[in-house]
Amino acid sequence: MTEPPPLPRLRRTLDRGRRRILRQIDTGGGWTTVGESDGGAADLVPSAWTEEFELARYERLDLADGATVLPVCPASFRDFMLYEKHAVDAARGMARRFLPAGYRLGQAFETLTRRTFPAYRPHRLWYAQPIYYLSNALTIVPSGVPIAPPAYSRALDFELELGVVLGAPLCDASPEQALAAIAAVVVVNDFSARDVQLAEMRSGFGPQKSKHFVSSMSATAVAGAAVADRLDRLTATVAINGETVSRTGTEGMRFSLGEAIAHVSRSEQLYPGELLATGTLPGGSGMEVGRWLAPGDELRLEIDGIGVIEHRILP
Repeated sequence: MTEPPPLPRLRRTLDRGRRRILRQIDTGGGWTTVGESDGGAADLVPSAWTEEFELARYERLDLADGATVLPVCPASFRDFMLYEKHAVDAARGMARRFLPAGYRLGQAFETLTRRTFPAYRPHRLWYAQPIYYLSNALTIVPSGVPIAPPAYSRALDFELELGVVLGAPLCDASPEQALAAIAAVVVVNDFSARDVQLAEMRSGFGPQKSKHFVSSMSATAVAGAAVADRLDRLTATVAINGETVSRTGTEGMRFSLGEAIAHVSRSEQLYPGELLATGTLPGGSGMEVGRWLAPGDELRLEIDGIGVIEHRILP
């Protein structure tokens, strides 16, 4: 069987001495540094930020010279929840840890009826339209950065997601136009403080400090046109300390990414550089699989053919 051709990939590395961010592409023959005028895969997404602004961000993270930085520094970050299985299993996992009495009630209901406990199912609006929240694009860090839980949380969790970055403006787009506007595809990790999230969700305003403290992105991006026909058929894995704790994938979205992005663009102008993510893949969070992060853990999230995110968890 013939191997498929390698996907065109982009990464960027830090040149602290010359205060530059170097762009590199790989079309199958290894990484090659390219200049601003080379175009092609090097210009997957026009940057929304100046190079000086990005360099200041990476200096605050104390990244070493030659470190791989974000392949795309996004202008915004919208995060969907496109998987019903994740929504149900995550609600069940949240109840198991934080609402034990409710969890026992749910267990009894599901054992007797063989049906999903109604409280675990998404809100009815979820079934009618793509649901998302707007997170903090300025706290996204590159793969490899050590992560400490926020000072106010004792329940750090990960969320493996597929992310796409727009390369063209959109407004009132069709799903086909939205799909064609995807310039880059990345792996996204939406870190979550679960003990804080429950109260914030009950406020009616959605997640705030439970999500905005840090997210992360894979070291590489893949050209959107190269994978547009299989964004819903990618496989993925989660490993902690070298042990695979979940095998999952992008199959099973309630709405396609084209439909989801088109919904966001209704009477709203979207611009190149905006990041949108699928929400957690089924089984892509510790809350679902019963494996919470602890100091010293080595986390590895991968979507095959797209990229990898790795972090060491600090105290």
